[in-house]
Amino acid sequence: MKYERQQFIDKLIQGEGLVLTVYQDTLGIDTIGIGRNLEDRGITKEELDWMDIPNMDAVYEYGITEADAMHLAKNDVQIVEEELVRAHPCVDKLDAVRQLVLVDMAFNMGVPRLSKFKKMWAAIYENKFDIAAKEMLDSRWAVQVKSRSTKLAHAMHHGEFNA
Repeated sequence: MKYERQQFIDKLIQGEGLVLTVYQDTLGIDTIGIGRNLEDRGITKEELDWMDIPNMDAVYEYGITEADAMHLAKNDVQIVEEELVRAHPCVDKLDAVRQLVLVDMAFNMGVPRLSKFKKMWAAIYENKFDIAAKEMLDSRWAVQVKSRSTKLAHAMHHGEFNA
């Protein structure tokens, strides 16, 4: 990817927050850190070992550290990037801003849901970013994330974020 992963994680912290104890997100899903969905993704044995946490019960009881949250977020972003490029190889050829927009969307809703934006993807494959941006805003996702969708659609259209 052409964008800086750490900058994206910092941006995720602004949007998703950083919570070191298990909480329920807006959909009632157990979550920790920077939006780690514990029901769908969970925490792998390798991640628990890296964090020096014996098991998931300890995560629920004691939470995690900020360093643990950053480790999980880096893993999450890498997984999303790989899934996104596998599903849509054109992402690899996009500029850093548009890659960041799509990774942000995929992080928020998952690659399978993002892949359902058929008209948006058709426009991206044809480098018609104005149409892609319009299609982003013509969605239930845009209603759910409100101003975030407007900022991301602007970035998709113009290839830059507003200051």
